[in-house]
Amino acid sequence: MRRTSFLQFIGIASARLLTVPSTPFEATDGTISLTTITSIIVDSRHSNTTDTTGQTLIPPTLLQFAETFASDLQSSLDQSTVSVIEGTSSAAGSIFLTLDDSTAYLDAAGRHTAEGYSLSVTSSGITIAGASPLGAWWGTRSLIQAAVLGDGTIKTGSATDAPGWATRGVMLDGGRHYYPPEFVIEICSYLSFFKQNTFQLHLSDNLLSAYLNNSEYELGLYAAFRLDSDDEAVAGLNRWKNESYTRSVFDNMQEKCAQRGVTILPEIETPGHSLVITQWKPELALSTDYTMLNISNPDTIPTVKTIWRTFLPWFYSKTVHIGADEYDSKLADDYNSFVREMDSFIQAESGFTKKMRIWGTFPPKDNYTNISTDVSIQHWEFFEDNPLFDYILNNYTVLNSDDAFYIVGKYSASYPQTPNATRIFHGDPSVPGGGPYAPNIFDINNATNNPPRGEPLVLGHLAAQWNDYGPNATTVTEAYYAWRDLLPALADKQWGGDLSQDEYLSIFETLHAAIPGQNLDRSIESCSSTIIKYDFGKAKDGKVPDLSGNGYDGHTDCAIDGAAAAIVLDGTCALHTPLGSKGRNYTLSFTVKPSDTDSATALPPLFTGPDSVLLAGADANVTLLSGGNLFALNYSFPVDTWTEAKLVGQGNQTFLHVREGEGDGQSGTGTEEWVSHEFLTTIGILGQSFVWKGIAVEAPLTKVGGETGGKGFVGLLKGLEVLDEVVGSS
Repeated sequence: MRRTSFLQFIGIASARLLTVPSTPFEATDGTISLTTITSIIVDSRHSNTTDTTGQTLIPPTLLQFAETFASDLQSSLDQSTVSVIEGTSSAAGSIFLTLDDSTAYLDAAGRHTAEGYSLSVTSSGITIAGASPLGAWWGTRSLIQAAVLGDGTIKTGSATDAPGWATRGVMLDGGRHYYPPEFVIEICSYLSFFKQNTFQLHLSDNLLSAYLNNSEYELGLYAAFRLDSDDEAVAGLNRWKNESYTRSVFDNMQEKCAQRGVTILPEIETPGHSLVITQWKPELALSTDYTMLNISNPDTIPTVKTIWRTFLPWFYSKTVHIGADEYDSKLADDYNSFVREMDSFIQAESGFTKKMRIWGTFPPKDNYTNISTDVSIQHWEFFEDNPLFDYILNNYTVLNSDDAFYIVGKYSASYPQTPNATRIFHGDPSVPGGGPYAPNIFDINNATNNPPRGEPLVLGHLAAQWNDYGPNATTVTEAYYAWRDLLPALADKQWGGDLSQDEYLSIFETLHAAIPGQNLDRSIESCSSTIIKYDFGKAKDGKVPDLSGNGYDGHTDCAIDGAAAAIVLDGTCALHTPLGSKGRNYTLSFTVKPSDTDSATALPPLFTGPDSVLLAGADANVTLLSGGNLFALNYSFPVDTWTEAKLVGQGNQTFLHVREGEGDGQSGTGTEEWVSHEFLTTIGILGQSFVWKGIAVEAPLTKVGGETGGKGFVGLLKGLEVLDEVVGSS
């Protein structure tokens, strides 16, 4: 791990902390070690106060934020347990959390923001005073980051900090790829650590197609709606119930994200990108494009209202998104009528607690002026609109999601698969050579299209990640890896920070290793590069000792073949480990001998984990299951023959290296040469052509063998070892 020295994290002339986002800071002569902190004192006058000005309708109290903060101190800094108590003042050896109604917390437009905070560090204790509980929470992020970079020690001094813009975060296309609720919660933890407060979740969409007016083809195309209600009014809308969120699950997702200051902003896409609705009710489709609703059909708007009436109570955000993206331009008048009617409906239906947002599609020309300025616009592309001249100068609030920061999972002829670092650090065209990006910069090439930094109608910035090619194009965690290395740098600019690229690179990996509330890298603690090493010949009384030194002993109800030092997988028994998944850059080695015995399933699981399953059996192609999708090789383990195998996750690719013969899996005595196979995915492009791309799948480590309710893999397995490194076919 790359460590940053204590002096490095204090900026020049002690003017700021080198955190992400950067933190204004005036240092004094002194330090404090967080090992001296034994308690968090929550100001009893404000312990039950919540922030009513933010975007969530379920804001945590100051006390609730403090309890999460205490847990994070232990997680990020290996701090001993810190108690949370209530009191009225700071004390030696404590962090005092309180509120401050100072007018010093100003955004880029010079307005008071409840997300501001002050930080006071003395040699005896620390005070964080937020303009609201949320502001205090962001102060705790700065404190943890500074302590991580200072090896637990912080310079004494003071800071006054506030975000320049109210909306900061990302949008993820969950309509064309399902993301489990646990993953969403982990992403919220990732965002929160870098003071991003919004996770827009795109909840419905469909694959694109060249056959827009072919009803038979379109009605069979992949389309999904991710909310699952048993209300008869929407029966049949959700055809992927195993890949959707019930009310209780969605409640929990929103609550867990809100606990970390992140609001889930839901989006249900209409009247374009609505194939999931027209598959449900084909009579509502445009005859020229079945992905679009026919707004002139008298049943269309009532149907859309029924959907929103069902799900609007599920949403705990003050803004909801109806999509309204990429509709037929010849039907602009119908589109504008639809937006006006939906705006009135959502405000009234929510008791005027929620407002509506749409994507920028048709600028406010003469036929658009009747749309209320209560409707906020999410700009995404200049061929659709000019956010300054079309919206801001017409008094509409605008959220910046310009496609300069669009990414598309795995493949695109138009967009990259990771954010552009040059645009983050040099995306301001008004500065010679390019200055740091900021949310008021809609056009990274032409400064005349950008409003001033202090323009109050600019809401902020969200970076969008799309899944244009559907569920099998990527795995779940590939969405995280697309953002992993550079999203925090963008978070610095969304807040208003000024980190240089060199500064950011010098601290990122150290901070990344300390992010609480998530393990998106699927890393496993290990005392060496060997994570697990099982010799089944040493198993006794169902216990398989881990010879790696990590103590990850396995337990099994299977028999052991002592002569072969192998576990006997009979189709029902299993080996259980204390681990889940191993993320990228691993080697899972084993030697396997399938029996010529029918299994109850065509593809029985050999290795199972929370993110993936390795399926293999007699005469069955070796297959990885990840994110609900199968990725098969044109290879199967030969029956009644020992095969040495290495499942290797190497960056964004996954391989199976095999060598058949009578080798023992350890001494390398197989009779054949090593052969390598790569797991690939086939990505369809508009239904006309295809590309092949590698797929990154985690190593499944929770269970070996077994099959709930039936007969699984049958055969012998030995020489099981997991390495935290890539070992090739040699």
